[in-house]
Amino acid sequence: MELRDYQWEVILPALEGKNIIIWLPTGSGKTRAAAYVCKRHLETRERAKVAVLVNRVHLVDQHYMQEFHALRDRFQVTPISSDSDRKFFFSQEVKLSDLVICTAKILQNALTSQDQDMHVELTDFSLLVIDECHHTHKDGVYNQIMEDYLERKIRGERKLPQILGLTASPGTGGATNFQGARQHILQICANLDTAKIMSSQKHRVHLEAQVPQPRKQYDVSHERLQDPLGRKLKETMAHIHQYLDVRGVPQDFGTQIYEQRVVELGTEGAESFCRKKRTCAIHLRKYNDALLINDTVRAIDAFSTLDDFYQLEKATKVLQDPTERFLVSTFEENRTALLALASDPRYENPKLSKLEEILQEQFKTPDSSRGIIFTKTRQSAHALHKWIQENAKLARLGIKAAVLTGAGYSNQTKHMTQNEQQDVIKLFRKGDFNLLFSTSVAEEGLDIPECNIVVRYGLMTNEIAMVQARGRARAKNSLYSVLAKANSKEVSRERLNETLEELTQRVIEEVQAMPEKEYRDTIAALQRSAIVSRKVKRAEGNQKRQLHEPDAVRLHCINCNVAVCHGSDLRTVEKMHHVNVNPDFKIYYNATSAKVEIPRNFKDWKPGGSISCASCGQAWGMEMIYRSVTLPVLSIKNFVVATPDGNKQTKQWSRVTFAIEEFDYVEYCSSKLGM
Repeated sequence: MELRDYQWEVILPALEGKNIIIWLPTGSGKTRAAAYVCKRHLETRERAKVAVLVNRVHLVDQHYMQEFHALRDRFQVTPISSDSDRKFFFSQEVKLSDLVICTAKILQNALTSQDQDMHVELTDFSLLVIDECHHTHKDGVYNQIMEDYLERKIRGERKLPQILGLTASPGTGGATNFQGARQHILQICANLDTAKIMSSQKHRVHLEAQVPQPRKQYDVSHERLQDPLGRKLKETMAHIHQYLDVRGVPQDFGTQIYEQRVVELGTEGAESFCRKKRTCAIHLRKYNDALLINDTVRAIDAFSTLDDFYQLEKATKVLQDPTERFLVSTFEENRTALLALASDPRYENPKLSKLEEILQEQFKTPDSSRGIIFTKTRQSAHALHKWIQENAKLARLGIKAAVLTGAGYSNQTKHMTQNEQQDVIKLFRKGDFNLLFSTSVAEEGLDIPECNIVVRYGLMTNEIAMVQARGRARAKNSLYSVLAKANSKEVSRERLNETLEELTQRVIEEVQAMPEKEYRDTIAALQRSAIVSRKVKRAEGNQKRQLHEPDAVRLHCINCNVAVCHGSDLRTVEKMHHVNVNPDFKIYYNATSAKVEIPRNFKDWKPGGSISCASCGQAWGMEMIYRSVTLPVLSIKNFVVATPDGNKQTKQWSRVTFAIEEFDYVEYCSSKLGM
């Protein structure tokens, strides 16, 4: 495990047992430096036990197979990911291992679990390595683990693990001035109980030579000269607003501001049991999505999104409601005209022409280039992939493209499994693919080969995402392109990100130069404040969950407003899945025979079919087969919660105002048997 001079420079305090953050750019070998610290820790400390925590599932096996591979000759290194049965016996795996690599969520679940096979204590570990540690803030899972650590520290508990954080960009936390950014950096340091932020200073020249920065350029496109599809979509949206009979027709269709407004309209409709308002809001948002897609990729992609939505509506909804019938018939009346406009090549998106120019320039020499196009959504990644497959000019350049998106669920497109992600990356590394259309999943952590070209396609994100994406362009003479419309918010944000990156560097240098006592006192004060805030928040949460008696709360289908159960019918399984245990509840829903696909294993249950409202067809959740019984699992976002104080739509069960007991399997089976 040979280290470069700048890697030695940043790990020295960690070798002495101090808590540090290693701040080095993407591609500089932070993980290798951390692996060496783990090796020395295991060699020199009695009863050493290391946990390497990552924030993305695919990084578990990646770290195990690569930088931590060298430790496997002398130590027991165990990868534990969400699709492995090992997580159900986490406690035993920790006892048998010298080093475990897992997602932070798996460790957090184990720390709070009552199951003896899973439960561990924080003090079972002597070193925690936290990858991408800039995520250790607010309610993130890294911070939940570290809040437990800090509470123990303030109580005077000993034998707490050493902390080693890794990051390429801590960011400014949304601050745009020096004091705000300084507060953010110090808060991250406090959350990680950091003694020092380590960056290369003596060997910076060596580091810069090892990790060259790409050439950056702004590729700006002009507006569409004519956009008849967009105009037709906006006319249809205005027609829906007139049907709604609300005062005034908005003028900001196709913007994020309008999207927020229409979401609020839907919430207002749900909570007032106004089905007309809520249903129109859902359809207006789909039209707005189509406008945003039309602005990002091709007009035909925008049409296809809308068409797919209405085909699904007709296939799954009963369509007895007059508003639903009006909305479906409105689309059907306009469908032929919309398709004709979307198929007309005269109205192509100028951004695609600009992207074509960039790719023609970069891939003009066969077999010499490899690149990533970063885009905002899975929809746009798939749309761009389809565009390039149908582009004859680019096909002649030998471009072999693939899509790389996240593993989480989305109502837009199918997710990729971890194995599918790894297959794409493997083929990209081999050269079978030389271009990826990717969402943010490829920005941080993934071991992706050096790229000649990285394009940020119409993206508006923060400085951390900018630094991470730029770090993928590590080949010699590589290019980092920002492709957006001239004078757009995307260009303005990228300019701001450049300023914030410089601000981050100045702040860190100032924090590094703070007198030791001042730094320690500041960190201690921030930690005490965080603990008090956490206790207050916890007390408020407990108080909120006692506001209403469960039997006084009713859940209504969010679509047709039918009341379907009481709060007292609900139980939690594994503290996270909310099930209805009332046997009469089955008359309110229909279940499919096809099992829901979930790319993870569960200890005591497996997924059954999806469930929907028997009255209107609205999706509600799914069935789970828990041991030997089948229970309906409800997704709270598909219901309106009616309490004595009014109605509320919420997206999280943690925000309901009544207590929900844990599911008791023995009690449930006894009640069914009449015992």
